Amino acid sequence: MKYRNIILGKFIDRPNRFIAHVDIDGCVKTVHVKNTGRCKELLLPEARMVLEKSDNPNRKTAYDLIAVYKEKLGWVNIDSQAPNKVAGEWLETRGFDYVKPECKYGDSRIDFYMEKGNDKYLMEVKGCTLEIDGQGYFPDAPTTRGVRHIYELINAVKEGYKAVLLFVIQMEKVESVLPYAMTDKAFEKAYNEAKENGVMIKFLKCKVKEDELAFHEINEV
Repeated sequence: MKYRNIILGKFIDRPNRFIAHVDIDGCVKTVHVKNTGRCKELLLPEARMVLEKSDNPNRKTAYDLIAVYKEKLGWVNIDSQAPNKVAGEWLETRGFDYVKPECKYGDSRIDFYMEKGNDKYLMEVKGCTLEIDGQGYFPDAPTTRGVRHIYELINAVKEGYKAVLLFVIQMEKVESVLPYAMTDKAFEKAYNEAKENGVMIKFLKCKVKEDELAFHEINEV
């Protein structure tokens, strides 16, 4: 996926999870943060930012914060809407007969429903932006919704579906994703139960540029 109308800036602070203050050419601008996670290891004073200017003149904030530069790692895309878009682009290359985004299953909306021959699939997508010593982790903030979705996938396997938990890695130099127990032990438990119960866990590696997030290679557990 490509971004338009990008501009660079430097991070100042983040008053709340929805907005940040960024220095753009010497002017302080309030921008929308497209990620409600903590991102504390990324949003550091003076960190280089990529912003996308909105086409909507009536918005309260004219810019969206979409990527951050991390030393020794490079650009990290933090746009929480990007993983599903990239996952959709990847699915188009996988030979499915039918793909439907946002499918209701159980008490949740699962990101993708797919069909290939007689097989029916459900796939939940998670974006990974947290890296520690070259390893990716998820989540960087507690996620009861994410835990619920994993148990929906486990139940789907029992009902005959093929279920996939796909982590879209929004940075380069990272090969895989582990559950981050320090943030959410319930997610770690659900992740391990998913592996034990036949949920396929895959990692979609991406190429990250200032104006682009593109799938590159798939790894799996």
